[in-house]
Amino acid sequence: MKKFLVCLIVLSFALPSQAAFWNKKNKALEAELQGKGYAGTLPDIGKGQNGGKKVKTASPIFEVKDGFNDPKDLKPIPRDNPAFVDIIQKQDKTSEYVKDANEIIPMLEKLMDSIEDEESLQLFVSKANMLTMNIDHIMQKYEGQPESYYESFKKLAEVNRYTKSISTLRREAVTYQRYLAYTESGSIYNPENISQQLEYLKEELNSAILLLREEG
Repeated sequence: MKKFLVCLIVLSFALPSQAAFWNKKNKALEAELQGKGYAGTLPDIGKGQNGGKKVKTASPIFEVKDGFNDPKDLKPIPRDNPAFVDIIQKQDKTSEYVKDANEIIPMLEKLMDSIEDEESLQLFVSKANMLTMNIDHIMQKYEGQPESYYESFKKLAEVNRYTKSISTLRREAVTYQRYLAYTESGSIYNPENISQQLEYLKEELNSAILLLREEG
């Protein structure tokens, strides 16, 4: 019992000295770590879990100008400017077809003039070839499109076939007429038949011209 009392007395004197020692050690450690660690308050984690998050709203990145929709500040549409009419405004396929078809009209007229003026075979074939090549282009471009149902499209197809046929007939007649003049097959190459075919072609050319101008 005496030993226990002695130990209590010793501890009572030792505790204050140890407390002073640890207090000095903590202050020295705090001075050493000053500015090296996080100095502040920790975030409240509970706020993020209980739905306390703030909603951010977006703001425009430009300033609204007063009078932006004022009719006085609006510029008129440049309707007379070809660049606006041909490029800015979209053209539908119908107008494009009409434009392509109108380019055929002068070729039809030139071939008609060639027949009426009874030009040489070389001039006739040259103008006929120019016409058929351009009609072939239109046939390929609009085949299967709504434009292929136009009356002018069908008429151009007929003129194209007939022009090619007459052009071939006239070329062959120069070679075969002298040899087949007295046979039944040679009758298609005689001048009278060729003249009749040319007159029929001229009527078809004129009909196509009138139809194209009507649709244009």
